[in-house]
Amino acid sequence: MDERSAEHSALYSLEFPAPQVSNEEGAGPVLVHALEGFADAGHAVALAARHLRDALDSELVATFSTDELVDYRSRRPTVSFDGNTFTDMEMPSLTMHAVRDTAGRPFLLLAGAEPDLRWEQFVEAVRRLVEHFGVTDVIGLNAIPMAVPHTRPASITAHGNDIERLGDLPRWGSAMKLPASASMLLELRMSQRDYHAAGLSVHVPHYLSQTDYPAASARLLSAVGEITGLQIPVAALDNAASKVREQVDKEVEGNTEIEQVVAALESQYDTFTQAQAERSSLLAAEADLPTGDELGAELERFLAEQTRDDDSGDGDGPGGSPSPT
Repeated sequence: MDERSAEHSALYSLEFPAPQVSNEEGAGPVLVHALEGFADAGHAVALAARHLRDALDSELVATFSTDELVDYRSRRPTVSFDGNTFTDMEMPSLTMHAVRDTAGRPFLLLAGAEPDLRWEQFVEAVRRLVEHFGVTDVIGLNAIPMAVPHTRPASITAHGNDIERLGDLPRWGSAMKLPASASMLLELRMSQRDYHAAGLSVHVPHYLSQTDYPAASARLLSAVGEITGLQIPVAALDNAASKVREQVDKEVEGNTEIEQVVAALESQYDTFTQAQAERSSLLAAEADLPTGDELGAELERFLAEQTRDDDSGDGDGPGGSPSPT
């Protein structure tokens, strides 16, 4: 960032000149936030954000100060060593980009490391940027491990303060209390200020939650398009997903125990698909599948485990990927 930046705050620097993000009709853009770390099974959120920047025209809008927002002791950066001396350090980043879909419609992408610190101040900084650029809708991306098979299309669950905008996307349907994330707080505060706020959670096979799972990223971005009308290409993600599918199939083939697990998950998934017309609970037949309350309890358990991992400082810390369930 140089001295020409139009705006500085304790938490971010705004690029100058700022890009134009309103469309030809003068309507404001959508903000998509993709914060990595707390709920990013299969690295689906990180892959989706990277794909948006790589596949579409994008321009940097603002850079947030990770020195102010990230606890490096619990999420330690990676340093490179050549055998004699340190050569580089990969610091976490958190940025906002202006992106244009394939039809030229602009939207904003907030992506990178989830803040560990100063959540309310972070959300207020985002709110100022949202107000500055005339944002109308705010959508958050999440990825959680679930008992679903890799041999079936990635499924998704949606929530938000404007149910009609979610269309036919499945909902959680149960009240619950969850360990919070910065992404959740951002959605809450934007909703309280009467923005259209929504969240999308893609379901990643729990046995693949530690590896890249582009099929989940493709489903997330397709759902963003369904809600907002943005035209987002996902062919590259689909191609990557096909390669991952082939690799996983090879690993599964010949392993009787794993094949039985996958077959059971397929049966469960197919039963739910057949029962969707009757609006059965997620991923189950009415008699055998978990209820909405049971699924809510499972989600609470997963998020509570993430919080305990963060507090203990073990493993990857708050920026790490979820452990398989």
